[in-house]
Amino acid sequence: MNHLIAVDWGTSSLRVARIARDGTVLDQRASARGILTVPAGGFPEVLQETCGDWLDEPDSLCLLSGMAGSRQGWREAPYCPCPAGFSELARSLAWIEPGRIALVPGLSCEHDDVPDVLRGEEVQVFGAIALLRQRDGVFVLPGTHSKWVHVAEGRVQSFATFMSGEVYALLRQHSILARMMPADDGALDDEAFTRGVRHAQDSGSLLRSAFSARTLALFDRMAAPALPSYLSGLVIGEELRMRSDTSAEVVLIGAPALTQRYALALQALGCESRSLGPEATWRGLWALARTLE
Repeated sequence: MNHLIAVDWGTSSLRVARIARDGTVLDQRASARGILTVPAGGFPEVLQETCGDWLDEPDSLCLLSGMAGSRQGWREAPYCPCPAGFSELARSLAWIEPGRIALVPGLSCEHDDVPDVLRGEEVQVFGAIALLRQRDGVFVLPGTHSKWVHVAEGRVQSFATFMSGEVYALLRQHSILARMMPADDGALDDEAFTRGVRHAQDSGSLLRSAFSARTLALFDRMAAPALPSYLSGLVIGEELRMRSDTSAEVVLIGAPALTQRYALALQALGCESRSLGPEATWRGLWALARTLE
């Protein structure tokens, strides 16, 4: 491998990076050409438009993570079952052009005879393992569907998905609570957010605690601009309440706007954390490429 072309192809966005053999990120590009904008059969053309000059370089390898390997993507790459490490993931790559272009498969696991899946986040976790040299621990990836990933000896043992971001959006935009709130979220109100996190621990259920966003406003005990932060705290607090693994340090991976919220919520519950951003994706794909050599 001379250069790695690392691709993070999500539902609404496309990011690519050109990475040297030693792991140095040489160049990056991004566009709004997520998989939902790509017509059937159009993935090769979009990839060529985005980084065709890189693909033309001799001895280049292209690894695509994220939703490009889903049923709605370029081609479905079957999930790799947990426990899984770099070697299992490498063996499960779905090759589009053998030795040149491959889809990273994502991971699956089961809890109580019910399957759970992630696609794209596994690369971030493996990137965090490589960057931090941390082979054991809890890795949390906040988002529309938050993932709590358990790693032991450098392998993903299991994970759990929480629809926190999606539930927040539904309550924020389509419930009775939306009528009490301003048009936009505005800046995070740390005090209101932390209050929501703590109330979630005491209420026993989001079905009960969510209504407090309405009553606090009705009785003028919380100003309208603070309500989105409070509701966010309730939802994230519920996610943390359902976890029993927040006593040790947690590694947060994702966009700063989200990881900062989770760090604040964890701090309110006496749990330490540290955060990584987009660099985890590039390091994960680079480390995966190295296992193929």
